[in-house]
Amino acid sequence: MTAVRRVRDLARSALPRSVGERLPAAPPQEVTELLHDKRFQRAVAEAAEEQGRPEEEVWSEVKGYLHEMSAAHDDRASQGWARMGEWFLRAYDVLVDEEEMHKLRQVDRSHSLALAFSHRSYLDGMVIPNVLMARRFSPTYTFGGANLNLPLIGSIASRTGVIFIRRATQEIPVYRLALRSYIRQMVVNKRNLAWSIEGGRTRTGKLRPPVHGILKYLTDTVQGDGEGDEAPDVQVVPVSVVYDQLHEVSLMTAEARGASKTPEDWRWLVRFARLQRNRLGRAYLTVGEPFSLRDRLDELAAEGITGHQAVERVALDISHRLNRATPVTVTAIVSLALLGADRALTVDEVLDTVEPLATYIEARRWPVAGAADLRDRSTIRRALAELARSGVLATYDGGSEPVWKIDDDQHLVAAFYRNTVIHILVERAIGELALLTVSELEPDAELPEGGPLQVGWEEAKRMRDLLKFEFFFPGRAGFEADLRTELELLVGEDVTDMAPERARELLVSARPHLAHLVLRPFLDAYLVLADRLADRGDSPVEEDDLMADALAVGHQWALQRRVASAESISLELFRTAVALARHKGLLEGGEGIGTAREAFAAELRDSVRRVNIIGEIAAGVATSAPSQPRHRQESR
Repeated sequence: MTAVRRVRDLARSALPRSVGERLPAAPPQEVTELLHDKRFQRAVAEAAEEQGRPEEEVWSEVKGYLHEMSAAHDDRASQGWARMGEWFLRAYDVLVDEEEMHKLRQVDRSHSLALAFSHRSYLDGMVIPNVLMARRFSPTYTFGGANLNLPLIGSIASRTGVIFIRRATQEIPVYRLALRSYIRQMVVNKRNLAWSIEGGRTRTGKLRPPVHGILKYLTDTVQGDGEGDEAPDVQVVPVSVVYDQLHEVSLMTAEARGASKTPEDWRWLVRFARLQRNRLGRAYLTVGEPFSLRDRLDELAAEGITGHQAVERVALDISHRLNRATPVTVTAIVSLALLGADRALTVDEVLDTVEPLATYIEARRWPVAGAADLRDRSTIRRALAELARSGVLATYDGGSEPVWKIDDDQHLVAAFYRNTVIHILVERAIGELALLTVSELEPDAELPEGGPLQVGWEEAKRMRDLLKFEFFFPGRAGFEADLRTELELLVGEDVTDMAPERARELLVSARPHLAHLVLRPFLDAYLVLADRLADRGDSPVEEDDLMADALAVGHQWALQRRVASAESISLELFRTAVALARHKGLLEGGEGIGTAREAFAAELRDSVRRVNIIGEIAAGVATSAPSQPRHRQESR
């Protein structure tokens, strides 16, 4: 009952001191201003006319929605909420780049901030407000799902700036009018706003595709409505929050295997609070490069990109900057090494994979969480011990030296941690496949005008298209520029030509090899679903049935080792594969569609074949390397 009492006592500490204080004497400022705003009054009247309803009825509905979503900042509630947040975060030390925070604090003094954050945990809603409040930022209003508006806790949270909003609003036009207008008024009043660009927690560890709702209303506000008033601007700030480990990952991975989602209620909250008793390392909050939303929209308009396309481009900009700001954690790198091997490894064997990765990460100037030394033996050993303590890894120390492996049914958990950094490795992995394609060219092969190198570029672009629903890629020009950078890292100079023999030499000598570590889990999952789709022939397909079939057959393939790892058997990965198949027009039945489905499966089989060759090359390099005594220094 300790967790129950603690949650209750912390909630009570945030309540008003008297019943008279329980409800504000008047609605929050933004609601009052909206109700008296002529523009808003006209919008409500127009909505009533469009829907053929009495205006009084629509006003009653819109006032109810504004009351439902409105939030305020009460000092007593905010202080109590901060204490509750600290208690919920007791499993972590929260690390913040104070220099970044100082720079952002200067922006906060003169601009309204739109903080678009990554969403890996329910704890994000406590990390971000606590960090900003402790550094005396202007009060921030955070959008949260209405599913978290629990009795008592919800009423307190709304007094600390939490705006609870519904997710499915397509059939509620008046609700969308109220929310759009409320957001506009918040920006006019220079409030700071925070929301998850993904719309909900990731189930895989990497960023989900962005949801455009809140961003669309912000762009509407910044672009104005042509009524003469100067439209306000906001500074969009990508905010990344990443954790060494998370207690809730096991629940999310169970859902990826088909389990039902646990509903959020008081019992769920108490269970979640109890989970935080056990220490799990650190949480890292980092800030990406802010940008003016108005300036970015003007740039896109100059390129002829407006409307929904502009919103999509801005959302992708935010996602790219979030990925760029997300630091590499030691947990992620260790998980990458163990998932790639899928067997027990010693510390030295883990370091054999991690060391070339550390060199690559330095060359690409990716940030490392906590400035950790990825080559330090004790740092790696500590991460292995912490993963073993939480049950992700199993340890055996009855032999000549300890070994670690991913424990049974923990592959998806380890994959979650690895996927927090997978975005930094994807283009290198695709570059390896492009080199392999060039190396496999026959001497008498008919080549395009650009020769073998052009064949490699085309293979890279094909992989980009195959994985575009899984990862955030830059535009084609930016993607090619990134691949050239990867090739320069391999060769040491700009490459203008590439013979098959040279491509093979580069591929064999490359360190690290990443395609099998990074791409194989996704391609294996896609292949399972493509196989089940091809099995339907020309028949139409029901998506839920297709995924259920893929889940069942995927388990069979995992037992047969026809897929490299059990992590590929995930509803989250199958959903992305379905999105790709839908994009290719393969879900609807019809004469000849079975042939196209079989071609899709054949393409994936060949892609998996190529990735497996990279794995074989990596294994050959590892076994052929001379054994050297290790003199790594351990930090004390």
